[in-house]
Amino acid sequence: MEIEKKYLTKEIPFSLDNFLCKQMIQAYISFQPTIRIRKSQEQYFLTVKGKGHVAREEFEIEINQQEFDGLLKKTEGNCVRKKRYYIPVESGYMAELDLYEGELEGLMTTEVEFPTLEEAEAFVAPSWFGKDISFEMGYKNTALALYGKPREEA
Repeated sequence: MEIEKKYLTKEIPFSLDNFLCKQMIQAYISFQPTIRIRKSQEQYFLTVKGKGHVAREEFEIEINQQEFDGLLKKTEGNCVRKKRYYIPVESGYMAELDLYEGELEGLMTTEVEFPTLEEAEAFVAPSWFGKDISFEMGYKNTALALYGKPREEA
């Protein structure tokens, strides 16, 4: 079960130089159900996600580059390209700050995963995270791949 909250981040009040950063490319084989492939540095994954917003089922397996390249030819919509920074925050959580590239350049989102729904509901985000967009469909990566930036961000 994946339990996460997502925020629309407008500015980062500190340098990102000292945080782990991974270059990611993800694309979708199917939007219903959600079947995604992702390249993160030199690792490749195939992920199937269930329905939902904050909490949903997720199944992920590692694949190799040849499998990724073959599946990439079968994708729908646009590839989502981003740099993901891993930033520790209070209470031992890890914030994942995504700086989107290409057609989505300028868009920044921050996600935090939680072990329980109760912890997600009790979480108080640092002010720099920005607006909680966990329930806004236009900011899901599937929507970004299909439609690009939401209008207010374009």
